Amino acid sequence: MKPIAGSAWISSPGESSADAVIDLKEGGQLRLVFLSETMARVTWQSSEGFKEPRTWAIAPVSGQDVAWEGRPRETLAGFDRPKLSPRADTKSLETSKLRVNWTGGEGEPIRLIWTDPANNKPFQSDRVTSAYLNEDRTGLLRHCLERDPSEHYFGLGDKTGPLNLHGRRLRCLGQDSIGYDPERGDPLYKHWPFLITRTVDGLWVGTYYDTLSACTFDLGCEHDNYHGLFRTTEIDDGDLDYYLMVGSTPEEVIAQFVKLVGGTLLPPRWTLGYAQTAMGLADSANAQEMLSSFIDECQYHQVPISAFHYGSGYSSRGKQRYVFTWNTSKFPNPEEVNAKFHAAGMKVVANLKPCLLDDHPAYKVLAEQGAFIEHEASHQPVVEPYWDGQGSHLDFTCEQAVKWWQSQLKTQILQRGIDVGWNDNNEYAIQAEDAISAGMGASLPMHRSRPLHGLLMTRATFESQKAHAQETSQADLAFTITRAGPPGIQRYAQTWSGDNTTSWASLKWNIRTGLQMSLSGMFNIGHDVGGFYGPIPDAELFLRWVQSCSLNPRMVMNSWKAGNVSNLPWMHPEVTQAVIEAIRLRYQLLPYMWQCFEAASHKHVPIIRPTFFNFPNDLKCFEDSDDFMLGDALLVAPVVVQSAITREVYLPHLPTGEYWFDFYDKTPLKAGQRHTVKAPLNQLPLFVKSGAQIPIAMSVNGTLPKFDDSVTEVLKF
Repeated sequence: MKPIAGSAWISSPGESSADAVIDLKEGGQLRLVFLSETMARVTWQSSEGFKEPRTWAIAPVSGQDVAWEGRPRETLAGFDRPKLSPRADTKSLETSKLRVNWTGGEGEPIRLIWTDPANNKPFQSDRVTSAYLNEDRTGLLRHCLERDPSEHYFGLGDKTGPLNLHGRRLRCLGQDSIGYDPERGDPLYKHWPFLITRTVDGLWVGTYYDTLSACTFDLGCEHDNYHGLFRTTEIDDGDLDYYLMVGSTPEEVIAQFVKLVGGTLLPPRWTLGYAQTAMGLADSANAQEMLSSFIDECQYHQVPISAFHYGSGYSSRGKQRYVFTWNTSKFPNPEEVNAKFHAAGMKVVANLKPCLLDDHPAYKVLAEQGAFIEHEASHQPVVEPYWDGQGSHLDFTCEQAVKWWQSQLKTQILQRGIDVGWNDNNEYAIQAEDAISAGMGASLPMHRSRPLHGLLMTRATFESQKAHAQETSQADLAFTITRAGPPGIQRYAQTWSGDNTTSWASLKWNIRTGLQMSLSGMFNIGHDVGGFYGPIPDAELFLRWVQSCSLNPRMVMNSWKAGNVSNLPWMHPEVTQAVIEAIRLRYQLLPYMWQCFEAASHKHVPIIRPTFFNFPNDLKCFEDSDDFMLGDALLVAPVVVQSAITREVYLPHLPTGEYWFDFYDKTPLKAGQRHTVKAPLNQLPLFVKSGAQIPIAMSVNGTLPKFDDSVTEVLKF
């Protein structure tokens, strides 16, 4: 690899949109621009221009989405750029909150040093020996920075293991990762190159690398005698275009990033309720009877439930799946069973897949229209293994594919009584090296557009849902779900941690993955309750899993088990009542949770958070923990150890008030201390900070709790 070296410096160029331009020895430029008092952007552009001339992530104007064909990468539209403070040093720029100095030039490697103007302390420095490197043979780019062993790193999307990522090497590349290791598995489903650093001085720094190319973050694995301690971001044949943002708290940094990528959808309120899905039910030969019986069982057991999610079995013939078709031998009258779901107070959601098997009834016509991912030279569809057959992925950068998708969603799903589409298996792990997508008129190689299809599939579904909701005057149906995608999916969809495996380890480590997603700017998230893959959970594990997920933003019980056995609330009679009580707790707290969703949408703050998010000055909150905050007031302490009936919990220091309180009996517990608390099998440990007021909803007249029950009481602590 060769370092990117400077040859000339131009500070504050008169006609340039950048605040500083550094001409490079071998052609091209490094450009710096300040976008706010606390955010700056750095781009490296070769003499041939950007490899990725468009972005679909950056949407800085509230309520204004990116065009379907993308946003020109060089534009600075939508930013209220700050006035820079004058500096005598021609190699320095600053606002009141952020300063950058640079060194190099005359053939020497470029180096940027970012400093806090309040104390003149550097908080992020490019590596001294060489910081920006590129490789002609592969197109690989590297950005190397100095690393302090005491720094904390967070983010990067759906990552596993302890929250502090220091010392790990992680990949941003969406994969269909069924059965992943919940502590060490990587990569999973999302492409999310956003990293947060907590510096040794307690400053928070976010860095977003705006690229659709696969990225690798080495956060302390690699050592080299010649370079000291460093960390590296590698970009596979894409562009170096990164946004740097600073704040005194993680809240300030995350809010800047989420606003940068277009904010978070405020979903319909029914989506906060408990939901059920199970592949075994829709895969059964008598699927419609099974679903009808499921509705009856919910009513018999008095289970509060707001939605049912069809697995893809409604479209299956044997093991193969045919999107937007119905297997009428299993579903002789889908409208009938969908109406029964609605009569029972449940919305209905249908699984959708973006790949058509080569014997799908629409395959030939779509191939003729160029609606699939194609080989570059032949312009023939790329055909690869998919769901026990051979198939081709739809190209969501092709107008014909989007139109077909939205028309089929309307006629085969929405007009048959299903309320919402759920985007699944959309990682686009296409192997053909010469695969291309249409790129809305300017073709894109697949290795630079892979995660884009997850985003645009989700957008196509959401916009079709929204149009149907307006046509039918049902505003509460503008909603969708996605498993994969890059930054931007949160503008349209809820997501989750994918196909987890049933085990105590998954229960424990999924908590961290959910919190890491929240820190990354994905707020509406959850996990498959009870484990999607693997063995059937025993009664204790199942109950503890239900309790742990009962106060996540998304609560969906989903499974695919041998013999078509499904995780269902009544699967273990000895704990059925306790399972139902955990679900009822969720419904009691839905008014409070709704406040958290509103804050996520309006203020760009996570719904669930590590305790250090709320208490960044309490260093004990940075220790690995199974606990998490729900909003500002509730500390949730799930039990993740088999046979445990007590557990230790650390209750953070409070800026005002000395106590936390047990949610159930209001027992006071001193703040800033560890406590061993009771954790009986039938109860989720839950604590409230002093001074909080928690709105509670209760059902009336003996009816089942519903997502829109009114507030009946405000608990004061």
